[in-house]
Amino acid sequence: MRLLVVTNLYPTPEDMSFGTFVDEQVVALRARGVEVDVLFINGRKNRLNYLWGPLRLWKMMMSKKYDLIHSHYVFAGVIGRCQTTVPLVHSFHGAGEMEGWQGWLCKRLSAVVNGATVTSKRHHADLGMKDARVVPCGADMELFRPMPKDECRSRLGLSMDEKLPLFAGAQRPEKRVPLIEEAVALVAKDDPAVRLLVATAIPHDEIPVWMNAADCLVLASDWEGSPVVIKEAMACDLPVVTVDVGDTAEVIEGVEGCWLAEQTAEDLAANIRSALAFDGTCGGREAVSKLTLDHTIEGVLKLYQDVLDGKVGTSA
Repeated sequence: MRLLVVTNLYPTPEDMSFGTFVDEQVVALRARGVEVDVLFINGRKNRLNYLWGPLRLWKMMMSKKYDLIHSHYVFAGVIGRCQTTVPLVHSFHGAGEMEGWQGWLCKRLSAVVNGATVTSKRHHADLGMKDARVVPCGADMELFRPMPKDECRSRLGLSMDEKLPLFAGAQRPEKRVPLIEEAVALVAKDDPAVRLLVATAIPHDEIPVWMNAADCLVLASDWEGSPVVIKEAMACDLPVVTVDVGDTAEVIEGVEGCWLAEQTAEDLAANIRSALAFDGTCGGREAVSKLTLDHTIEGVLKLYQDVLDGKVGTSA
């Protein structure tokens, strides 16, 4: 199979953490024998790059015959649909993509693609596309695994005496990092050993060290699809404090060492205190054993084949 991936989410030298889940899928698909080329539209560097996207797409299609095009995020999907000769599979990534005029554009795009994935049941309902497959991005269980805390802290130059809640990801406004900082400051009033650890623009293969050096992960976003950082932290058996966003409530339900908080500094602080005091056995890794990168790739490959065979329908 020859596949062209069109995306505006992809790691760059300036930000190796941007769109790592797309890069992971590309690497995994190549490992499965799929011939994959990538058309990266760097809209963050210059919005005008979107205007050149269709021309770059047509140029690549003239130089090579593709069986499928797989686009990620709505603007890349619009570019991918600027041709009608190759079937288009699109991954809607939820979160802010479904807000305002972009949400309107997502719904219009969903009517003209040949197949689609969404991140969660909630996202499926928001998009309203009957045949969309729920295929959340999974964690790489080989990369994200429990490691000795003292070794990880030593590698990062961190003291074993500190208590370290972790934020991992890009500090975009919807991630509500100032709210997390406020919550951690409330906890630190009673315990000066508490300090927020921030992992931003860190190469993806180094994030497991940060997670295993931390005492808990904190997520307080306004919107998410199916945040892979939650699953990656759970794969490391790191306690998690998260607000109810995307599919987080579903992913952590009933899992020891995971807490669901209100999106307020006070409630986040209360749950961070619980996470820092937790001395039981975290059940995260076992809980996400079926939410892996391999599981994601299986779902994507099944969709590819169904599109090629003309059998697209809601996944069983």
